[in-house]
Amino acid sequence: MSPAPSKKSAGDRFRWTVLTLLFASTVINYMDRQILGILKPDLSRSLGWSETDYSSIVIAFQLAYAVGQLFCGPVIEWFGTRLSFAYAVVLWSLSAMAHGVVRGVSGFMAARFSLALGESANFPIAIRTVGEWFPAPERPFATGIFNAGTNVGAVFAPILVPLIAAWIGWRGSFIALGAAGFLWLIPWLMLYRPAQASGEPTAAGAAANAAPKVKVPWRRILATRAAWGYFATCILVGPVWWFYLFWLPDIFHKQFGLDMAAFGPPLVVVYGVTALGSIGGGWLSLWFSRLGASINLARKGALLICAVCTVSAIVAAHASHVWVATLCFSFAAAGHQGWSANMYSVTTDLFPKEGVAFVVGFGGTVAAIASVVFSYAVGHILQAHGGYAGILAFCGCAYVTALLIFHILVPRIEPVSLAA
Repeated sequence: MSPAPSKKSAGDRFRWTVLTLLFASTVINYMDRQILGILKPDLSRSLGWSETDYSSIVIAFQLAYAVGQLFCGPVIEWFGTRLSFAYAVVLWSLSAMAHGVVRGVSGFMAARFSLALGESANFPIAIRTVGEWFPAPERPFATGIFNAGTNVGAVFAPILVPLIAAWIGWRGSFIALGAAGFLWLIPWLMLYRPAQASGEPTAAGAAANAAPKVKVPWRRILATRAAWGYFATCILVGPVWWFYLFWLPDIFHKQFGLDMAAFGPPLVVVYGVTALGSIGGGWLSLWFSRLGASINLARKGALLICAVCTVSAIVAAHASHVWVATLCFSFAAAGHQGWSANMYSVTTDLFPKEGVAFVVGFGGTVAAIASVVFSYAVGHILQAHGGYAGILAFCGCAYVTALLIFHILVPRIEPVSLAA
């Protein structure tokens, strides 16, 4: 009987290796995604882009992301976590490198479209993997750790991109950062095995193996109030994060006259604080749980605190000093990431493992569609008026509104019944 504890201990250790790989993929994902926003002022000047040209390129990414998220659930079920992730990383890495050789708006739109198809798989796969390897109370914290990779990638990008661009030009920046995905593939293919096949079980993996494997029809999921409560939050808050990612460098450029090298430090601060928000938001839920709160109270309490933080975006629009704006955007973006860590975990609280990828994927689809509409509006507002105040007012109100709607549709966070 004595070997059992050591085997369990080995499984508990291995899950942190898995989480490290998820964190690293998310870092690379966001570096490849963030580079366009950092280069926007230079690309607009050198290639003659208008505000609507840039929004069209962003929209191409968001449309493909919507399509990819819609179909990634069935693809993951078909190929499995290990191969699905490998295929996705190959696609997005090649597409990221393609930005360095295309010419014109249409070429960038095609490269962004292909990039998004690959990148859309990252979060559904990562959330599914966390659900397999971590027990429910620890999932927000684990999700917060890999989700912090979005901010680490966004921190590295404004540091690396100006240096690489100064060395080998903006085309070389796309190619160099895009190649990083192929380096990640080596440990992923060598090390990763699903929880039930690794021979190193955890408590979460043992529970998953003990549970009967059932097919969850998507029609039953869409018939639940819980699903639409989650989708409603995606529609409201999804466009906000996309906006920060693609337009925040331009806000610092236009509002404070900073060039690519000068707005690097504020962006590093924003996304550095945001990384703490991602982990802190997940820790908040865990802390509430350890105090004896129910899953419902722990998740919603953490979501409320994160939503309040995002209101600072309204103040940022009227800041007269760059570091005041930086502080406001830091709180707003940190609030978003803390919100995401908890809301992603909510899907594993509400739905069985077999349905999580579909729920997250469909949520990503509706968020991307809403982001297309929002990006179109942003491009035309900026082309006509040039100001960000009204846009940031929406960003500051979106999360509190989303939480209210979610609470109305999902008064208690508990497993839903999908019986016929």
